[in-house]
Amino acid sequence: MPGYHIRKARVHDVKAIHGLIYKCAQKELLLARSFHQLYNFLRDFVVLTDGEDTVLGCCALSICWEGLGEIRSLVVDPGHERQGLGRRLVTACLDEARELGLARVFTLTYVPGFFSRLGFAEVGKDVLPHKIWADCINCPKFPECDETAMLIELIAPANLETTASDA
Repeated sequence: MPGYHIRKARVHDVKAIHGLIYKCAQKELLLARSFHQLYNFLRDFVVLTDGEDTVLGCCALSICWEGLGEIRSLVVDPGHERQGLGRRLVTACLDEARELGLARVFTLTYVPGFFSRLGFAEVGKDVLPHKIWADCINCPKFPECDETAMLIELIAPANLETTASDA
């Protein structure tokens, strides 16, 4: 897509990321994130920018446990929705998950149709105990969560190293 670029988030992006997330949180489409949380987890985020480096979207990949990651805080500026930008952000995070060797990635979402088109399948929240006890227990909606849990199984990249016995 010409004019758009996905890259790892930088410190100067935090205010823009916060603004995008805040607008969605006001509509109860996702949980708000404080500046403190964003700075602490900045390395989890990728951003989508225009040619002028304006942040138009963001998405985070958080590592939850061995082999398990979470897609969080997916937001695209409302003026740029329905252009495949959310798909690009999630794909970038899934590519990183594969590079990190994660076997599975989940998300909690209000738009399960979007994630199912990307290969995620609906699962019960009971398959995500690390998430429930690490984050969900502190959520104002706990235990009455109305988000849909979805999971994708990733294929780990082939081991590209050649051993002496292979040579």
